[in-house]
Amino acid sequence: MLTTLKTSYTDTRAADLAWALGREPLPALAELDLELAGARLQLRLLGASHQVLLEGEPGSCSETVACMPGRSTPLPLGVARRLGDWEYEFAARVETLSERSFAVRAQELLALVADHPHGLAGTFPGSPHAFTAMVAQQVGGQMRWRTWHAYPQEGRLVVTRTHVGARLPVPR
Repeated sequence: MLTTLKTSYTDTRAADLAWALGREPLPALAELDLELAGARLQLRLLGASHQVLLEGEPGSCSETVACMPGRSTPLPLGVARRLGDWEYEFAARVETLSERSFAVRAQELLALVADHPHGLAGTFPGSPHAFTAMVAQQVGGQMRWRTWHAYPQEGRLVVTRTHVGARLPVPR
């Protein structure tokens, strides 16, 4: 699903993004509700980037990657945590692209997400290449999602990936 977000482009630098677990639901500009691996997954586009809410038998998880007031911690390259009976893994990277490469990559990603049954993308007014996009999938008993946060004025694309799955029992 592709939508034009009705808001101003608020997080204008890749370095402004921060990561948080466990935040309450923030006001969303667009949402996509999914059922994957017996869990409810909600992809949410915010004026300041994205939030994913996960509810399932083992518990709940809230991931936020956004420009958040009062948060000065930069986006981590990687995080692994136990969340109740779930294992959570997060990774992020920043791609720096030329103006032409950025435009091509933006078009490819928006086309991919717009046609994906578990995809949600929103473009911001002012630039067709300013967007946040998300795709979720189920692999075995794991939920996975990828996100892309585009900053055309910098030529930067922030890419994240998350895996959440049931914690395996330790053999004795």
